Amino acid sequence: MNFFEKLEKRCADANTLLCIGLDPRITLEKGEKADEVLLAFGKRIIEATSAYAACFKPNIAFYEAWGEEGHRALKKTLALIPKDIPVLLDAKRGDIGPTAESYAAATFDYWGVDGVTVAPYMGIDSAEPFLRYPDKGIFVLARTSNPGAKKIQDWKVKKLPLYVRVAKLAASWGNRVGLVVAGNDTRALKILRRELPDTWFLSPGIGAQGGTIEDALSAGLRADGLGILPNVSREVASAADPAAKAKELRDAINQVRSSFLPRKHWKEKKQKLKMRLVEGLIKTECFRLGEFTLKSGLKSPFYVDLRRVQSDPKVLRIAAKAYAKLLDSLKFDRIAGIPVAALPLATAVSLEMEIPLIYPRIPPKAHGSGNAIEGDYKKGERIALLDDLITTGASKVEAIQVLRDQGLEVVDLVVLLERGVQGRKDMETLGVRTHAFLQIEDFLEPCHRLGLINDAKLAELMEFVKNS
Repeated sequence: MNFFEKLEKRCADANTLLCIGLDPRITLEKGEKADEVLLAFGKRIIEATSAYAACFKPNIAFYEAWGEEGHRALKKTLALIPKDIPVLLDAKRGDIGPTAESYAAATFDYWGVDGVTVAPYMGIDSAEPFLRYPDKGIFVLARTSNPGAKKIQDWKVKKLPLYVRVAKLAASWGNRVGLVVAGNDTRALKILRRELPDTWFLSPGIGAQGGTIEDALSAGLRADGLGILPNVSREVASAADPAAKAKELRDAINQVRSSFLPRKHWKEKKQKLKMRLVEGLIKTECFRLGEFTLKSGLKSPFYVDLRRVQSDPKVLRIAAKAYAKLLDSLKFDRIAGIPVAALPLATAVSLEMEIPLIYPRIPPKAHGSGNAIEGDYKKGERIALLDDLITTGASKVEAIQVLRDQGLEVVDLVVLLERGVQGRKDMETLGVRTHAFLQIEDFLEPCHRLGLINDAKLAELMEFVKNS
């Protein structure tokens, strides 16, 4: 279960979206010890508000400011949080390479939290080390709540504000990426919810910074009544009765949600579809466990062959519905399947959605009509490119070039399965957004549940995915 799955389960179980920030702004009286005061602060908030919290968000700066005592206090504070409540570390990490890898190790291996905030200025290279952990999540800064943010974040880049460009790019990095979107900027919330209907938002700026729960949720809720975490820190911490304040905030959130909840079945249907697809791919041996030697020469404990999907019409139909979920939120005129593996899949999708299908000839046809593209199309049309999976972008590059050479616009790639992040990086350099229905880690828990692997093997596979 990854961060966002854990989060959605918690939201459903506790009927809440409230994110409670742990920002201990303390001063010491004579004779007091920082670690004891910090721990007492966290203990008071956690014990009072756990029943109403969807998530706790400790800000690491308020602990680091007290050196070793702060570190000890944060470690003990984290241990107080119930295991079923996700913990998001507010650290705003933003480096690359070994430095980012070390930050990721500290965040997830040492602190043991479920998610972290990340700064996007250095691109996907800042996020990728954190995304190697298959059960963790990140929230990327997009639109922040501070007054000076607009001077940078509103800069127009090809007619769109910079924060919109950043948000759309970050959301394309995978389904374990959320966005920080200010709760005191309803316009930004509305714009980004329209552009990114499925993405989770973390929304600070409620209360002390002027934002209201009603305005933030009305602008930022998803159609299923989820998708936004209004974060409140000072309002709860300063309350004479933190439990009563948290309950009041939770109830205010749910009052707004009530108008959205009739649409909650949409998300439930998507989760059921994902489970049906994963189990179908395991059944048809599209996903196999064992010991396999990959083309690169590396050994792998599992093997994926999505060319077997078409052997089972029921699984092929489920796969088509999965692609349709990805395509529903995209703007395009027709789809293009990449030969050869994607052609049966693309045909099934074309029939499922009743949308036209073309495909590039690779290499271009050397006889007869000499077509570079098979099927009817018009120059200037927008194409959604479709393939079975992505590991690197090498197999997509030629298809994209053929389509673009014929005057077609290619800005989106949809795949059933994504392995790692290299393919997404490769597509990003070509100006193509990647949309994946499944990640490789989505197969691990079902294999465990079906009795195909034991606890030890599950841990081994998760470690392999993290490091591959």
